[in-house]
Amino acid sequence: MINNEKILAIIPARGGSKGLPGKNIRPLNGKPVIAWTIEAAHNATCLDRVILSSDCETIIHTAQTYGCEVPFVRAAKLAQDETPMMDVVFDAIHRCPGYEWTVLLQATSPLRQAEDIDNAIRYCIEYNAPSCVSVCKAQENPHWMYTLSPDNKMQTLIKENTSTRRQDLPDFYSLNGAIYIARTDWLFRNHQFLSPETIAYVMPAERSIDIDTENDFLYLQLLLQRT
Repeated sequence: MINNEKILAIIPARGGSKGLPGKNIRPLNGKPVIAWTIEAAHNATCLDRVILSSDCETIIHTAQTYGCEVPFVRAAKLAQDETPMMDVVFDAIHRCPGYEWTVLLQATSPLRQAEDIDNAIRYCIEYNAPSCVSVCKAQENPHWMYTLSPDNKMQTLIKENTSTRRQDLPDFYSLNGAIYIARTDWLFRNHQFLSPETIAYVMPAERSIDIDTENDFLYLQLLLQRT
């Protein structure tokens, strides 16, 4: 709770991932991937309730083992490859009403910490913003990116780029998928977490890894072994 307003955190984890099968419950440094997010959510001081939205018995059992509440089983029609994440979020909100704020925590961002969640929520209050999303500094600057013409000629993505030194270029940021926060009533009006009113919470690159492929998982394992 913050400013007497209750906060619901939703951890979505479906069972039919095709890019990296079973990624939500893969062992990572001694515990399943999803356990990292559950523990971070439980250690966050601002969250009033943390729930799992899943269609998969194995994921549900794993989440419950780590103390996550599972108040419902997600319908199969909301667990397809093409299912929009916002449909999953709104389904969870309808099933668990009464919260002024909604937080989406994807299980595939295991290095996000409790302090990241709390700080992002406090940013919303501090800046009087209806929503906040986590970002990290882009590794590749779009000033040095190109599109290709039909005859394979390189065309600069950002036309006004005149600098040849990396140090002179402005910083750019990309969504890292770790934290999405919004006022619940605003979310129903906006139908997404992002709008011109949305503010950013910047996370370091080393906590911004999003597991989408086998290489992502292997890199994360290597990173944890070195720390």
